[in-house]
Amino acid sequence: MRNAYIEALYELAAEDGRVLALVADNGAIVYDKFRAAYPGRFINFGIAEANMISVAAGLASCGKIPFAYTIASFLTMRAFEQIRNDVCLQKMNVKLAGIGAGFVYSSLGPTHHATVDIAIMRTLPGMTVFCPSSPMEARKITKEAARIDGPVYIRLSVGGSPEIYEGGYEFITGKGVMLKHGGDAAIITTGGITTEALKAHDELKKRGINVQVINIHTIKPLDSEIIIAAAQMTGAIITVEEHSIIGGLGSAAAEVIAEAGVRTRFKRIGLKGVFAEGHGTYDDVKEQNGLSAADIVRETVECLNIKLPS
Repeated sequence: MRNAYIEALYELAAEDGRVLALVADNGAIVYDKFRAAYPGRFINFGIAEANMISVAAGLASCGKIPFAYTIASFLTMRAFEQIRNDVCLQKMNVKLAGIGAGFVYSSLGPTHHATVDIAIMRTLPGMTVFCPSSPMEARKITKEAARIDGPVYIRLSVGGSPEIYEGGYEFITGKGVMLKHGGDAAIITTGGITTEALKAHDELKKRGINVQVINIHTIKPLDSEIIIAAAQMTGAIITVEEHSIIGGLGSAAAEVIAEAGVRTRFKRIGLKGVFAEGHGTYDDVKEQNGLSAADIVRETVECLNIKLPS
């Protein structure tokens, strides 16, 4: 996803001289092409995320379109005051790209895990929140972010993320994507963990359980219609996110369902009020924190109260 984002940003810069790339002491190698082509439009602020955001707001006030990129946990927490006051309160046209969504920086521990950033960003007035699930989607979202007049947060996994789409599709801000159809339950997911949800779908199908898989690439504004329709059709909603279940996708979906008065079984899969545990590979940390495909299968079966043969 990271590479798709940077490629899309390079294309945007070629089309529009107002587009700038801002970084905070990272992305040096992957930005080589951008820096060589547009040296006056690449600014490295060093480990000074708050300064980067304030400068981005100033640049936006002069008509520029700055894309500020750094590690998601540092961007959304260390620079939160500047994002709130300099960007959102002033309605500045600043784009924020947080790299390392969820547990992607697995071996670096909880300080580098981005597991509360959705909750933080979706509380801010005027902030659009995107969470792409594949490189193709990251590219589409980056282009869309440039078209939006106002603050945008893009939550990215690192390079090497698998592609989940076999062909192209029309990206629409605020409209979820039905990846798999089914009538027994709906798995609603976002970001890189969508690949695990798709694996879970295949395993559940082998056991005679047919579930929908819905990709929510836009957390804010949220597609309430697709969530309500899924709840009404299946009677069972399972949200899956590489994030705290408090304030993230699960909370957002619960708010929609409660306010609509829809009666449904409901389960949130994610970090349940704890920091992520363990170290190792990305797959290791997902498994250690209950977010593997096998965990999603188990939780879905429990939600449906189905007893499977051993």
